[in-house]
Amino acid sequence: IADRQEGIGVCGWILVSLSFLLVLITFPISIWACIKVVREYERAVVFRLGRILSKKAKGPGMILVLPCTDTFIKVDLRTVACKIPPQEILTRDAVTAQVDGVVHYRIHSAVSAVANVTDVHSATLLLAQAALRNVLGTQSLAQLLAGREEIAHSIQATLDSATEQWGVKVAHVEIKDIRIPMAMQRAMAAEAEAAQEKKAKVVAAEGEMNASKALQRASMVLAESPAGLPLRYLQTLTAVAAQNNSTIVFPLPMNMFGSLEQKRTGG
Repeated sequence: IADRQEGIGVCGWILVSLSFLLVLITFPISIWACIKVVREYERAVVFRLGRILSKKAKGPGMILVLPCTDTFIKVDLRTVACKIPPQEILTRDAVTAQVDGVVHYRIHSAVSAVANVTDVHSATLLLAQAALRNVLGTQSLAQLLAGREEIAHSIQATLDSATEQWGVKVAHVEIKDIRIPMAMQRAMAAEAEAAQEKKAKVVAAEGEMNASKALQRASMVLAESPAGLPLRYLQTLTAVAAQNNSTIVFPLPMNMFGSLEQKRTGG
């Protein structure tokens, strides 16, 4: 619609001329009705006899609108934050989830936003809801929980390609919250707890194995020296006595006295 080059015809030029004449006759009173102010963040799409006056929107500043023949629509170019209502989706692995998000977009072509779509904001919101359901329906629950950024970029690319002809630029898409059924939450918590318990048992088993290997090497060292075991026994007694101030009765092996007696007789 914005690319049409057709004129308004002879009758149209006559009506425009009469409108100019009316402004001149009623000047300066008519100037207050003809001059409109467009803010910095707005653009005005002017229609003359039902046709868009220019391919480019007018503003910011003052614009001249002829009475009876011209009408205009103001378009806000500021970024709009649109909240996507919670959408109930079915993931690829057949898990039901509710997902909501936020879409930030702005209008970069006021003429396209006015001429190509009835309500650009409602259309963008409905398209965002459909894109959110379509993209998330192809993901599993694990991918949905772990890859929010990638999914948001995919939704943004889908919206950009669809809203380009509306003069809308999608700046950012964010997935806010993902809600899954309570039974699924309990199952996931039990799975995570079992995984942690499995890891703890593996670590404990590795520690026992390393300790048994160390004890085996220590026994081999003690076996090479007959006097090493009694000395280790006495060292253990000293360590226990230093920790606890109480009477402790330890059985003394007879082979210790035998080794001492052999040393005495030999000396």
